[in-house]
Amino acid sequence: MILTISTVLIWFSYLLSLYLLTFWLLTLLDKGIRDNPKELKEIRSVTIAIPSYNEEKNIRSTIQSALDLDYQHDQLEIIVINDGSIDRTEAVAKEVIQENPTRNIVLISQPNRGKGSALNVALKQAKGELFTCLDADSFVEKSALKQMVPHFDNDSIGVVLPLMKVKDPKGLLQKVQWCEYLLNLFYKSIMGKIDCVHVAPGPFSVFRKKALVEVNGFAEKNLTEDFEVTLKLQEKNYRLIQLLGPQVYTIAPNTLKGFYKQRNRWYKGTMQNLFSYKRLIFNKKYGDFGMLQLPRIFISGFLAVALLILIGYKFLLKPYSKWVYDMLFVRFDIIYFFKDWAANFMKNFALIDLNFTNLFFAFVSISISLLIIKLSFYYTREKYQKYGIVTIPAYMLLYGIMASFVWLGVFLEMVFKRNQKW
Repeated sequence: MILTISTVLIWFSYLLSLYLLTFWLLTLLDKGIRDNPKELKEIRSVTIAIPSYNEEKNIRSTIQSALDLDYQHDQLEIIVINDGSIDRTEAVAKEVIQENPTRNIVLISQPNRGKGSALNVALKQAKGELFTCLDADSFVEKSALKQMVPHFDNDSIGVVLPLMKVKDPKGLLQKVQWCEYLLNLFYKSIMGKIDCVHVAPGPFSVFRKKALVEVNGFAEKNLTEDFEVTLKLQEKNYRLIQLLGPQVYTIAPNTLKGFYKQRNRWYKGTMQNLFSYKRLIFNKKYGDFGMLQLPRIFISGFLAVALLILIGYKFLLKPYSKWVYDMLFVRFDIIYFFKDWAANFMKNFALIDLNFTNLFFAFVSISISLLIIKLSFYYTREKYQKYGIVTIPAYMLLYGIMASFVWLGVFLEMVFKRNQKW
């Protein structure tokens, strides 16, 4: 029974993935993906909020990247929110303010209340027509704001997003995430063409302040306030545009523990928000966002865990338990056992015994994946071998497994009602 269920799940996930890949590729062919560069004709006032918690190592560089923006200084307001840091975040921020007396930089310190609260404090004080969040571990390109502001020429535009990349990836884990970010942003740029962008992340998403106020700002007791506020904006029929021109860089986790903690918060917050906004799922009123995007996000976590468990049983637990059982009869003489296995394999192997159906679909899956990766790198202006030839194979082999283990942890923690803070 287990094998039957696993086969059904494998084929279901394959067909679903193939359908979605085909859908997005057809959308790409129909709508295109390149940005439509717009000239900055109207200077709009902008508030940049920098929420920070124990970011003494990065806060100076983050504030400086905001100060270095190629934008009219008197139309730029920077608000740094120190959310109860216990390191030198506040002191470093004060130093930067003292070093730039002619710039409009405000420091607000409050007890630790979370990122959502920090952003709402800044939103209440913000004087800009546009409001953007710049995470304290992120760094924005000088020309980004000039490229993004002109896209607010239509009142329906609620958010404009930049191309987010991993900053200077060092180890294999960061390089895998570098590849992941390029693929995700490529997909989001296509999603933006049919109003399916589901999250406006912290690194330099530029909001129309009026729209934020209309949806009562950011949720303060939410693990993924960026996803929650996007759902509220989508519900109000505001549009989100993903650009590939302006760039912002963020620091990715460099340890498996850090990766797990970050993704655990992301995935858990995603599920909590989907349950809270279940009225949007399969709701025709919200077009492809309600009928396609949200159901896809919802099912992906469950599917990842189910495949992890069932494939683990089929390809690891069952065959290796039999291997251990067989090894008992040769007193764990591995060399003898391997020779015997190899001799039997060569004697009984026949091409006709291969499952050519599975091999064909595996070939199709890998081919489409490589095509998507090629397009992602092309449109995000990156080179395949920039961080080594093993990066892409490592991403293809490891990322799905790592994400599935995180999803498994998320569901276990949700069952046992384990809470998590920012």
